[in-house]
Amino acid sequence: MKKLAVLLFAALAAASVQAADYKVDTQGAHAFVQFRIKHLGYSWLYGRFDKFDGSFSYDEAKPEASTIQMTVDTTSLNSNHAERDKHLRGKDFLNVDKFPTATFKSTSFEPKGDGKALLKGDLTLHGVTKPIAIDVTEIGGGKDPWGGYRQGFTGKTEFKLKDFGIDYDLGPASQTVELILDVEGIRQ
Repeated sequence: MKKLAVLLFAALAAASVQAADYKVDTQGAHAFVQFRIKHLGYSWLYGRFDKFDGSFSYDEAKPEASTIQMTVDTTSLNSNHAERDKHLRGKDFLNVDKFPTATFKSTSFEPKGDGKALLKGDLTLHGVTKPIAIDVTEIGGGKDPWGGYRQGFTGKTEFKLKDFGIDYDLGPASQTVELILDVEGIRQ
């Protein structure tokens, strides 16, 4: 009986070792939260958020158990144009004085094979929380030169600004924003 208990404990310990927790590498600038939206239907406007933080749990043997949470400082919006950034941070769009952060918390991770998955979760933006789905691709994972271990993913999603209470009208071609996420995590 004692031998069985030891074997069960060892099996449970081995199973729990499989899942790993990662901190998103924002300090080394190996992660990005970017967006693009059509400008009047004539071109693309690109931007990013310079300040954000997050963590995720990933188990290569059981990827469906993966989770992620991110917090974005909306005041750090940067579209490479100071006057436009001021407008985008203002009441017409993000209203960062009232809503200084946006958050994402996953609810499911569905592997699709070949390193692809569908990540679902709740996005809170502009004071509104809605479910979104992000198409994810695993970039890779492995040891880094400093003795650590890293894991990286890229993801894309899109949503209508009006779904999050942002009603400023730039015309029909500018109703949907695309969000591009590149995340490299350091195993903790």
